[in-house]
Amino acid sequence: MAKNSKQLVIVESPTKSRTIAKFLGDNFVVESSYGHIRDLPKSKLGIDFEKNYEPTYTIPTKAKKNVAELKKKAKGAAKVILATDEDREGEAIAWHLSQVLDLENPNNKSQTPKVERIVFHEITKEAIEEALKNPRGIDMNLVDAQQARRILDRLVGYNLSPLLWIKIRYGLSAGRVQSAALRLIVEREREIQAFVPQEYWSVEANLENRGQKSFVARLNKIDGKTLDKLHIKNEAEAKDILNGLNNAKWQVASIETKEVKRNPAAPFTTSTLQQEANRKLGFSGKQTMMIAQQLYEGVELGPEGSTGLITYMRTDSVNLSAQALGQAKTVISKLFGEKYALAEPRRYKTKSKGAQEAHEAIRPTSLARKPEEVKKYLDRNQYRLYELVWKRTLATQMPEAIFQATTVDIETATKYGFRANGQTVVFDGFLRVYMEGRDEEDASSVALAEEEGMLPELSEKEPLKLLELKPNQHFTEAKPRFTDASLVKALEEFGIGRPSTYAPTIGTLIEREYVTRDQKRLMPTEIGILVTDFLNEHFPNIIDYQFTAHMEEELDEIAEGEIKWQPVIDEFYKPFSEKLEAKKETLEKVTEPIKDLCPICGGPMVAKFGRFGKFGACARYPECKGKVILDPEEKELQKYAETQKCPECGAPMSVKRGRFGPFLGCSRYPECKGIAKIEKKFGPCPDCGQGVVVERRGGKGKRIFYGCSRYPDCKYTTNKKPENPKTA
Repeated sequence: MAKNSKQLVIVESPTKSRTIAKFLGDNFVVESSYGHIRDLPKSKLGIDFEKNYEPTYTIPTKAKKNVAELKKKAKGAAKVILATDEDREGEAIAWHLSQVLDLENPNNKSQTPKVERIVFHEITKEAIEEALKNPRGIDMNLVDAQQARRILDRLVGYNLSPLLWIKIRYGLSAGRVQSAALRLIVEREREIQAFVPQEYWSVEANLENRGQKSFVARLNKIDGKTLDKLHIKNEAEAKDILNGLNNAKWQVASIETKEVKRNPAAPFTTSTLQQEANRKLGFSGKQTMMIAQQLYEGVELGPEGSTGLITYMRTDSVNLSAQALGQAKTVISKLFGEKYALAEPRRYKTKSKGAQEAHEAIRPTSLARKPEEVKKYLDRNQYRLYELVWKRTLATQMPEAIFQATTVDIETATKYGFRANGQTVVFDGFLRVYMEGRDEEDASSVALAEEEGMLPELSEKEPLKLLELKPNQHFTEAKPRFTDASLVKALEEFGIGRPSTYAPTIGTLIEREYVTRDQKRLMPTEIGILVTDFLNEHFPNIIDYQFTAHMEEELDEIAEGEIKWQPVIDEFYKPFSEKLEAKKETLEKVTEPIKDLCPICGGPMVAKFGRFGKFGACARYPECKGKVILDPEEKELQKYAETQKCPECGAPMSVKRGRFGPFLGCSRYPECKGIAKIEKKFGPCPDCGQGVVVERRGGKGKRIFYGCSRYPDCKYTTNKKPENPKTA
């Protein structure tokens, strides 16, 4: 080996390699693996049951050239340093690199290792230097946990998906985590559909004190008993109460004032970052993780070069390092004054069971780097997410907010008692910087407290003047559909999946068209409901919440070295495979009778699902191949196609589909290759008034948005679907 050979550092991404390279001297070369360099094969199962579930890994075609380059550089290097991420996936990538590049075994202590493994939680000079001083071997427990997850998911997906193709329709998929997540969404939808609203009423009094200042009090007691929310059931009961208050004499009965304190939320974990970015910024989980990855790996900050702005974004931990805590106190004192800085740092306890993969929460690498100072170097979304992380981290180290809560009970010289609540801020504390968002279902329980404002100065026995007495009609509401934020929260509470799986799981459900987004709410499609019902009936353990959570616990135990991975796979797969074989023989294709009669033989028809949606097929298939279109959108497209003529030859047109969605193609294809666009129109453009709003697709046909037909003359776009589309 050459005496002056350099040390080779390998990371996952070129951005990360650029950021790290600037911290290392001329004795280092930093290269990227460009993600995974080895995986299970796409074309076959890739698991050897004869050899205790041993996986067969292959190098993807797109990675072969890079692997050859890395091999060449590794052979001439004085040392190879594997610096992939510190979680299970990063550990697995490091192991695959050591295998593929023919590196010496880093765990063999009998020889000087040529390869070292280093980990760090943030990409800063101090963190990299500290990691280089403390190399370790590859943690095979973490690798085994990642392998076990990958093999479990492969066994479920590669066995169940083909069954869904046969019994429902081609192109469907099932997954250990995705199917449990889909079940949550489907069950919530059924709760909403089955929900019967209950009518209830409240009675409010608008009152005025001696100082002629008004406030609102609500009926809360009858005959000294506190009312529940649904006590007043209808308008007649409400009017009886109003009649009973005709001769009321309003006065203050008692005043209670107490101090209420509120503590800041914990620093961000992967889950809470995804939830809060969805609530406050409208980001999907996938979008949040993509932007967080950019901020972690490094952003070009002008003369400073590529700089990591936040710590590692896949973590269950809420810990902050001693350095970060000291920095927070300094920054808070400087920006807001000493009274906003804590004498002793506030520390949080991790609630998640599996918080072992990272030692620190998500925070800025330097709290001294204020969002406005880096704003010019970031795009809009990068800036907004960085600001969110910066504010949340600072808030965790600021004093609690202090409120003065006042409760005023009002007597009426009748059997009816009223109450008014008020809340004033005594000291804003952490609220000076940050207030945590809430999901809709959580927010409803504190809605009254949030809307309470200041009450006028009142005294006991003070007479009050009634300005208005009014009844208000209400109806109970079903739980709302899940958003990305509330679904992530539910997955975490049930123990389904890991932080790194939440975003791709939701993404898969949408890509597979099991779920659609409606005003940021996740709503199951007909096929999503059908798949869930099929799995629930025939493979209930696959989508059972407790079973899925138990599997996650066993994966954690593998990562901790408490159990081996093969018995976990074996315990699951043997009964699963037996049941699978039995179901293949006994299950019929999923169909349901419909009212339509076959257009060919006049016999009964059944509903089936095809590539282009729901259709009716003759019950005598394959003897009779009659069919009708049932999907409303497909019907509309076919109806539209019948009115169109080929622009090339004048022949009738038919609906075709390509990578960018449906289009019209000549019915004489391939003799004539005439084509035409299908556009959904949604009325006049609100910006220019001349064009019409039409449906567009971007990002390789996957993202639907709406824009003016006069583009580029008019650049109006929106992600919100307008109402009443017309095919044109």
